[in-house]
Amino acid sequence: MKNILLLLFCLLTFPPIFAQKSDSEPLWWKRNNLRVIQMNLPDYEAATINADSIVEDLVRVSANTLLINAGGIMAFYPTKLDFQYQNPYVKSNVLGDVIKKCHDQNIKVIVRFDFSRVHESIFKAHPDWCYISPKGERIINTDMYVVSINAPYVQEKAYQIINEIIQMFPIDGIFLNMPGYQVNNPYEGKYHGIDQNEYDKRRFAEFSGGKQLPTEENKSDPLFQKYLEFKKHTVEDWSERLHKLVKSKNEQIAICTYSDKFVDIIRHESQSMTTLPYWPYSASDNVGNAVNSFPEHIISNASIQQISFQSRYNAVEPQEVQIRLYENIANGSGLDMSMMGDMRGYEDERNFGVFRKVYAFHKKHEPYFGKYKSVAHIAVVAPGAWPNGEPMQEYRGIQLMLREAHIPFDIIEDGQIHNLAEKVKNYKLLILPEITYLKPEALAILRQASQQGTHLIATNRSLFDSPEILQELFGVKIEKKDNDGAGNYLVPDNRTIFKSFAGQTMLFWKFNLGIYDFSGADQKLLPVLAKGRPGPPEIIGGHNPTGSYAMAIKNHSKSKAVILPINLGKIYYMHGYQEHKNILLDVINHILPEARNTIQTNAPARVETILKEFVKNIPENIGKTTSEGMILHLVNLTGFSGNTYFEPLPLYNLQFKIKSGKKPAKVFTLNGERVKFSWKNGYIDLNLQELTDFNGIVMSW
Repeated sequence: MKNILLLLFCLLTFPPIFAQKSDSEPLWWKRNNLRVIQMNLPDYEAATINADSIVEDLVRVSANTLLINAGGIMAFYPTKLDFQYQNPYVKSNVLGDVIKKCHDQNIKVIVRFDFSRVHESIFKAHPDWCYISPKGERIINTDMYVVSINAPYVQEKAYQIINEIIQMFPIDGIFLNMPGYQVNNPYEGKYHGIDQNEYDKRRFAEFSGGKQLPTEENKSDPLFQKYLEFKKHTVEDWSERLHKLVKSKNEQIAICTYSDKFVDIIRHESQSMTTLPYWPYSASDNVGNAVNSFPEHIISNASIQQISFQSRYNAVEPQEVQIRLYENIANGSGLDMSMMGDMRGYEDERNFGVFRKVYAFHKKHEPYFGKYKSVAHIAVVAPGAWPNGEPMQEYRGIQLMLREAHIPFDIIEDGQIHNLAEKVKNYKLLILPEITYLKPEALAILRQASQQGTHLIATNRSLFDSPEILQELFGVKIEKKDNDGAGNYLVPDNRTIFKSFAGQTMLFWKFNLGIYDFSGADQKLLPVLAKGRPGPPEIIGGHNPTGSYAMAIKNHSKSKAVILPINLGKIYYMHGYQEHKNILLDVINHILPEARNTIQTNAPARVETILKEFVKNIPENIGKTTSEGMILHLVNLTGFSGNTYFEPLPLYNLQFKIKSGKKPAKVFTLNGERVKFSWKNGYIDLNLQELTDFNGIVMSW
């Protein structure tokens, strides 16, 4: 009741001064043509930023959207609210000047809020608003204290801060940084634990029927599972109230953050990696996941300049940024780049040339970006939006195999399967890499998809907590899901399936090699050989059959289900031996031989091929869905060495055979080159004379 009264108070007290509400006016972000520059301003830069120079730099780089600090942790404008810390470096109206002059150049302005922390002065006045760990610790960064999401600062004051901004400035959007529950100090890499604030305790008790807040994150604990439900409920409740408040002021204000509920623009991030192997497909991964899992949303994947939180003033390599930006637009996002401060006097300007080049390229060819439809018949299920740990390694390894083989695929987040039932059931093949848990509704969809003709491939510990599904769909029972396979060998025994192993009779193994009962399957493959005798050459050997197998196939009336209870993706992601990739490719060729026919090419594995149907992204095509052709995006990753990025090698005489039910009226590249082609038996044959860093081949109906 208190929250409802607060919302009514805000709606009545703060009239929408800058409201531009119109039922006929399209929502500006729906064009999906974002070219965002985010200026994350340190407090001291508020003293030196200049609206004219900011806008001049944005125009020079062809940006059409600025994302800049406004409030929360500190106000970058003259706030009248005593519970918001005023940045002492702020000039009188610099934020207002930036917004006005951006609008004069048709540049949208999204303002940044961060309600995860308050200044020490606010903490001293209201310590009950802030996080406290099970050990009684606070999370502190210098003089900023992490807050509790269920305390009055987030539940009440945050709305008043946003209202004040909407009152004062004609903003185009709001971006929420670090939303939700905090258990870590990410800037120092320290875990603190579940928040034990009294407001959290009381609200959890109300939600759970009197239960006590858990103190440990234990997924097998029913109390912790209830807490996860509580977190989801409270975050969505806060987001829904924010959405109602903002849209009551002005429906043209976009809400942007990292979640999907009550949000207009889902933001993701391509960040530098501190551990090997590096992942050059970060943007394709992030955007591909989001656009397919949340098809009603606009996606904006930010290329994060900084190397790390401890190294903010050094940027990642220009060639890495270039790959990220090209992958963004090839997969259906706009362009988005996040930097520290504004562009004047920047500490590491090496990427500025890349920004200017790629942003100008997107602006010039804007009609060919942002309105895409997938041609893929395969979907890889992702372990969440931000995968980590061993599931991430397995997931990335499977992706890597498909990308290097030029096999088109979509990505569907595991938690969204139940919301995309018809889409999921229309794929010809679903791959589950280390997808250990699915909701009952999602399992039902897998069952229906299998019955209707969708093939399944599951790796490692996938579905281990759903033994009835493993038995029904794959015909297997788990005997030992965790088993160190280092030293074992696999035998590619059935050469009608395993056609890629000429000259090999034994495939080395390491990492997990689950021991399963395959008696309910129709075929048992990849016999496992014993570890044998380690030692000098004179005594090695003894790799005898163990009686176990590393793969099984169960035949259904219209489909096949393949299980490989091994770290197939991880071993390729970590080590890159072709024999492990060939296991998956041979299996796919066996159950879905047409998978490799969509794109046939002599292009190297390090050329990323992204094929999409398109509708021209022009104002008059809003609402149009009829395809106008296909675009084959080519991202040249030959400069990626595994642990650094160099300029890509130019490639020549690339040949492509593209499956197409229609004959194109013309074929040309986005670089302006007319491409000779032929169309026969449902395939377009074409030749690209040269590929430097990126190109798009347009096949227009």
